[in-house]
Amino acid sequence: FRGTLIRQQKERSERNKQAEVDALISSGGSIRDRYSLLWKQQMDRRRQLVQLGSATGVYKTLVKYLVGVPQVLLDFIRQINDDDGPMEEQRQRYGPPLYSLTRMVLFIHLFLSLAWQRFEAFKLNRLQISVLEEAVDVYTTELQRFINFISEVFANSPFFISAEDASMLEMGKNDEYKEITVPAGKSYEVSLTVESINSYIAWDFSLVQGKMNMDIGFSVEYTNNGGEKTLILPYRRYESDQGNFSTCMAGNYKLIWDNSYSAFFKKALRYKVDCIPPVLEESEKGSERNEVEE
Repeated sequence: FRGTLIRQQKERSERNKQAEVDALISSGGSIRDRYSLLWKQQMDRRRQLVQLGSATGVYKTLVKYLVGVPQVLLDFIRQINDDDGPMEEQRQRYGPPLYSLTRMVLFIHLFLSLAWQRFEAFKLNRLQISVLEEAVDVYTTELQRFINFISEVFANSPFFISAEDASMLEMGKNDEYKEITVPAGKSYEVSLTVESINSYIAWDFSLVQGKMNMDIGFSVEYTNNGGEKTLILPYRRYESDQGNFSTCMAGNYKLIWDNSYSAFFKKALRYKVDCIPPVLEESEKGSERNEVEE
């Protein structure tokens, strides 16, 4: 579900960006103005990638497992704008040989242009043609080798893997989960303060089972500024559960694990909880501010 929202947001964002470019062209904007706008849009895309790469908690798990984005790519996009980040590293590593090839083909092109313009007055001799043929052969060979090398780099990179492969690679890494013991006759709560509507509250929990299977009560409630409580997720007993919902109101939300019905058995609870703020386009944020002012 979250992956669908991310995709829809991206499509809407790209439509808005294209509309900006079309409007600039229609109004007679120069090539320099168009370049500046496209560069600004590219930087906006990078900032959105940094947001995605900085995800934590359940949202990070959803991105990694459900959307199929491995940890190494999350690290990559989180650092993408750094001065010594991955983009600068790629330029320093692969830029010089490509730059040398580009200079070489530009010199070949210049030589041919001059020779064509002076063809009637000055014709190439056999030695010059031989040198030109050798230069073209070297260029095509080296360019093909460079393309093959870059293709291997991307083919063997850890970015393009399936959600299943990402899940297998990350399996066993439990550092994002917390483990607590809920004593018999007691309950355990996690309180979240939500400042914006349309935020997402997500959870993933399970009981560490022993010789016999156990369950625990779970519910979610909302408390407004006046102290009035509203039940968001009705009480039910689970061995494990995973879910999320979009908030309709700002305020305090409590996730409650209840073991008060148990007279003898404590429960080992393994869980993680996250509150994901809404991601809005700048135009949408402005519209929201105007609506609030009205």
